[in-house]
Amino acid sequence: MLDKIFSLPVAEQISPYISQRNMGDFPLIVVSHPKARGAISIQGAHLIAWQPSGEKPVLWLSDNTAFNSGTPIRGGIPICWPWFGSSTAPSHGFARIMPWEFKAHHENQNGVLLTFTLQDNDFTHKLWPHEFTLIARFKLGETCEVELESHGEYEATAALHSYLNISDIDQIQVSGLGDHFLDSVSGKEQSLHEDLVFKERIDRIYTQPDDFSLLRDPLWKRTIEMHHYHHSDVVCWNPGAALSSSMEDMGKAGYKNMACIETARINNPMQPKNNNPDRLSVIIRCRKMSDSSSLNTDG
Repeated sequence: MLDKIFSLPVAEQISPYISQRNMGDFPLIVVSHPKARGAISIQGAHLIAWQPSGEKPVLWLSDNTAFNSGTPIRGGIPICWPWFGSSTAPSHGFARIMPWEFKAHHENQNGVLLTFTLQDNDFTHKLWPHEFTLIARFKLGETCEVELESHGEYEATAALHSYLNISDIDQIQVSGLGDHFLDSVSGKEQSLHEDLVFKERIDRIYTQPDDFSLLRDPLWKRTIEMHHYHHSDVVCWNPGAALSSSMEDMGKAGYKNMACIETARINNPMQPKNNNPDRLSVIIRCRKMSDSSSLNTDG
């Protein structure tokens, strides 16, 4: 899928490193820079690809995802807002299925900075009664920085729902999550003082996470660092074999090569007020295993 995206014909060359390309009627902003390549969907201001030069893709994108207006994209980093979860439709909020406005861009020798905005309208008022302005900023280079800035007067739960590209779900482990979590599969609260391994379906909200998580992938000899900012929770998700096979946009074996480590505001919602915005952000960095083996999450 990624090779297809980067080989799409250029509809508009916006700057030397930034272009608009279209997947059918689905517009994408594509970055081709010496430091990294990436792609962001106008729908959802959804980062669907980021790959530092010389590295494997860091974000996972399903080969089965449908690039159709109003349909969520499976993979990348969806912006889940103004609610997290499926208790209210649409699942994970409306921000990820709405067209955003591409407002600004800047580039230099280190990478590119892209800015998108979304404001309330008649459609959002039918789903959620509040006035709002969202600003999503993406800094793509050797690292990937994503910031969601929220303006208005309300409470909103949110997540930067990062799908990470991995070699084999049975081989990875994740540290820096803290001990306490809400297990959405069992419906129970649990405390475990150990790294997370994915031996079955996982759907957990870690409520006391460290400020950064480490996903170690020994087969690819790399560690993906997730540095969380303005967060209260970190969500970890993998559907496992049975659920994956029932998801049309995932595919039977899709779960094997992805793991979600999500920077979230669930137990402490975003609360902009009095002209003071609230934020949620993550910085992702990929290192060779030998470079990151000395890192730990003990502070």
